[in-house]
Amino acid sequence: MSGGVAVRAVGLVPHPHRDTAAELASRASARLAAHGIDVRSAISEDPTAFDPSGLDVVISLRAVDLAYEAGVAVLGVNVGQMGYLTEVEPDDFDNALDRLVAGEYEVAERMVLEVVVESGGSAAGRWFALNEAVLEKVHTGRLARLEVDINGTYFTTYAADGVIVATPTGSTAYSFSARGPIVSPRHRCILLTPVSPHMLFDRSLVLAAEESLRFVVCDDRSVVLTADGRELGELAAGDAVVCRGGAFPARIVTLGPRDFHQILKAKFGLSDR
Repeated sequence: MSGGVAVRAVGLVPHPHRDTAAELASRASARLAAHGIDVRSAISEDPTAFDPSGLDVVISLRAVDLAYEAGVAVLGVNVGQMGYLTEVEPDDFDNALDRLVAGEYEVAERMVLEVVVESGGSAAGRWFALNEAVLEKVHTGRLARLEVDINGTYFTTYAADGVIVATPTGSTAYSFSARGPIVSPRHRCILLTPVSPHMLFDRSLVLAAEESLRFVVCDDRSVVLTADGRELGELAAGDAVVCRGGAFPARIVTLGPRDFHQILKAKFGLSDR
């Protein structure tokens, strides 16, 4: 954990399909500019159109991948449903901006997932996710069949609605809904959780962050790849996806002490007994 620096330049990355994100980004732009802060907005859906270099903080209403490789700290804003570990809720957004401007924040580190796609389609390339990567069937009534290697050795072939590869931060999101374990974000590990598997082995695996998972699409049944909820593209038979822990952590802005267990207690409505 490190202290905040004086903020001179801020990037805004709104979700392209959520009205709340657009409205918050507009408010942030005006509020920050009034303090003389240089504001750079990612208004395009093309991630390559946004350059985070030279920024002190990125305020993200979508994902952290645009700022990760530049090493820029990210303030996450929840514009989804639950956002268990998102720092700011929309109702507290203006207060968060004021604290950011005043330098009243710290920067924590969180493991990310590196995803390398071997494909001739739009998903090809290298991607990063703070929460999870998901390989999932496209059509109802059909299963995804995915051959899985762990550290270069064949493990099994999943027949399922899909598989989720999650970080500890992502363990409270989609992976949890598929009955995966909850893991403290202080850990470094990879979770592999099948979604509605049609096979005897239906449990999650917890692997070291340094281990490598390689998935190969077995047949022509459509499989789509998403990272932190963003669709990267469909995969064809023979396409491969390799997942491992990122070489360095993402830098996440925090606005005060955050007790992981108390956050879980509040979000899940756990009562004192």
